[in-house]
Amino acid sequence: MYKAVVFDFDGLIFDTESVHTTIYQEMFDLYNLEFPFKEWIQNIGTKSNFTIYDLLEKEIEQIDRAQLKKINKEKLETRLNTLKVRPGVENYLKEAQAMNLKIGLASSSDYKWVSNHLNRLGLIHYFECIMTSNDVVEVKPNPELYLLAANELGVEPESCIAFEDSANGSLAAKRAGLTCVIVPNDTTKHLTFPEVDYRLSSMTDCALSDLLGKLTYQKS
Repeated sequence: MYKAVVFDFDGLIFDTESVHTTIYQEMFDLYNLEFPFKEWIQNIGTKSNFTIYDLLEKEIEQIDRAQLKKINKEKLETRLNTLKVRPGVENYLKEAQAMNLKIGLASSSDYKWVSNHLNRLGLIHYFECIMTSNDVVEVKPNPELYLLAANELGVEPESCIAFEDSANGSLAAKRAGLTCVIVPNDTTKHLTFPEVDYRLSSMTDCALSDLLGKLTYQKS
């Protein structure tokens, strides 16, 4: 019996990932270069020493990183201010509350980033725990974030469902022993995912109660 749901943030609740990707594509267009999409998306859902500027410098010997970062940050802030929650997300949160499921969040981003956006979107009150990169030594695909979220919620990992959009996030959830449902966005739908328990194109595909029924049947 499922007792909790744990949501990823970037790309799952709020599709910052597709916005970032579009901005980086535009940056490569400035130099008339092809954006290395397949290489870039492998790093979604985790943190790495590797950056998009490293990829650009493979093609161009010298770039003005400071100026490019300034331009990209301004674009990001402008576009995120008008970006809405992904379809169906708030309905799932409301349903989870109505079903007395515990609700947590596990993100490889830092707490300030996640909490600022959740507050602006009016969603932060749904979450009983918010675990971020500030709470762990290693982020996804390490399972630590999900294990910590389950512990904070007071439930066993096996009684939790993780909602993810990335391969790194899905791998973390499965390594932690959670049931994992992937809901890829326009960027991460191109990824190859590890073995997961269910895939939705959108949370509008079916109600949370119906999804729980499908997952429970699969486990029985």
